[in-house]
Amino acid sequence: MSSSPEIPTSTLRLPWKHRLMLRLGTIATNTFCRSDFTINRWLTGILDRRSPPSSIPIDGVSSYDLLIDKSRNLWVRIFTPIDDVQSLPVIFYYHGGGFAFSYADSSLYHTTAHQFAKQLRAVVISVNYRLAPEFRFPCQYDDGFDALKFIDEIDDGTLPASADLGRSFILGESAGGNLGHHVAVRASEYAFKKLKLIGFIATQPFFGAEERTESEIRLCNQPPLSLKLTDWFWKAFLPVGSDRDHAAANVLGPNGRDISGVEKFPATVVLVGGFDLLQDGQRRYYEGLKRMGKEVKMVELPNAIHGFFCFPDLPEYSSMIQAVRDFIAAQWQNCKKEGLVI
Repeated sequence: MSSSPEIPTSTLRLPWKHRLMLRLGTIATNTFCRSDFTINRWLTGILDRRSPPSSIPIDGVSSYDLLIDKSRNLWVRIFTPIDDVQSLPVIFYYHGGGFAFSYADSSLYHTTAHQFAKQLRAVVISVNYRLAPEFRFPCQYDDGFDALKFIDEIDDGTLPASADLGRSFILGESAGGNLGHHVAVRASEYAFKKLKLIGFIATQPFFGAEERTESEIRLCNQPPLSLKLTDWFWKAFLPVGSDRDHAAANVLGPNGRDISGVEKFPATVVLVGGFDLLQDGQRRYYEGLKRMGKEVKMVELPNAIHGFFCFPDLPEYSSMIQAVRDFIAAQWQNCKKEGLVI
């Protein structure tokens, strides 16, 4: 079920501090991205502030890191709400950044995962995957899926006692939403021991295609994500010589995979922002999943820019949290009704 699309008819209004942050972020990103599709990692290393984990709860949430594969710097940061709840859902979180920027311990995404754990009342497992262009497709997808397998196979006592792998979700935003789709497909065809994936939360997922959409043209310069930058990200991530109709970008397009027969693909909610140039591609994704017989819902946030989750004081953030909270609760209830509780 979906609410009807709402096309903004007026100029987006944001508080001055948010406009300033968007402007500075745009300048920084344009400085980092070189014309030869490499990144100035020295400069990003200076400006990308990192946050350490904390075994001592901060604002009701503790966190710790768990190494998976040192050779590829694959690890996760696990956030746990500290309260008397005996069982909590598990959310595998894939951050955004165009496949090219940021880490699980970048302050922005550390804070985001911390807030998800607190407000969604869930154990959040934030995955630190490899970045393009140093590591291109399919490295990010391999890392994302391997994190699920690792968590599924570790001995009892490593994860928080409250973590219920029988109600696991993937939450991916922007590039992480794209990553989440591909991981969900792989996970649907894999026999896990304990982990049961019952939901996919695609928050402004990053999809593309060679044919420009109306929203890409209309919002081509809307901060923080311009059309020029999305093209740069695809060039840096996809195999050399590929175009945006590659199956990684145009997931349900002419080269994409028909997942009609993937029976265990999880129920999905797609969150779409009215001032996000990617919105038409996200609606196509919703329509494609529906056409393939998948359980899918779309939530429209008419005044949301791309990456609005960075601003928890905006009303769109609260709307997003409520929509995700409702989705998690609904999927758990469905599992209990269908007798699928582990």
